[in-house]
Amino acid sequence: MDTLQSLLDQNKEWAKTQKEKNPELFERLSKGQQPNLLWIGCSDSRVPANQIMDLPPGEMFVHRNIANMVVHSDLNLLSVLQYAVEALEVEHIVVCGHYGCGGVKAALEDQKLGLIDNWLEYIRDVARLHSDQLQVLSFDEKHDLLCELNVQEQVKNIAETNIVTDAWEQRDNLTVHGWIYNLENGRLKDLDVSVKSTG
Repeated sequence: MDTLQSLLDQNKEWAKTQKEKNPELFERLSKGQQPNLLWIGCSDSRVPANQIMDLPPGEMFVHRNIANMVVHSDLNLLSVLQYAVEALEVEHIVVCGHYGCGGVKAALEDQKLGLIDNWLEYIRDVARLHSDQLQVLSFDEKHDLLCELNVQEQVKNIAETNIVTDAWEQRDNLTVHGWIYNLENGRLKDLDVSVKSTG
């Protein structure tokens, strides 16, 4: 990336290419969105949600933060969740972590990084909950497993929000999923921890 102008030039070329492929795309997108999926992922630049699922604009509502966390006091996340569930009426919420997550690694190593330490404490809590499983593993195995366990805990956290539980009282077509992305091969894996209304 040489200059910011090069980014603007790339955007111009991208928009031109998209319009050539689908002349109605931008007109349709300008009229509103109807995504069926909310993606809660990591801010890591190597895990761009739309690209790794090969989805065009308008197909997915996205929230990203350090280590794909669902913290019950995070008004940003809760606002995104409420809008996705109540206004957009998405049917799927995917919490997607990734192997090699720097936030998970920092929590595992108990690094002191400043303000972010407060955020990483939630991951340290996950590690404490699963200390029996983690303590017998090598560091790399611990890191991979904690990335998975963190996703599982965040799926539980989403399912316990009043936004999701209220939605389940109104409809049964909302499911929360836990996935993980492998940076080494570009593949997504379903962790088989999906939760949906039991009513």
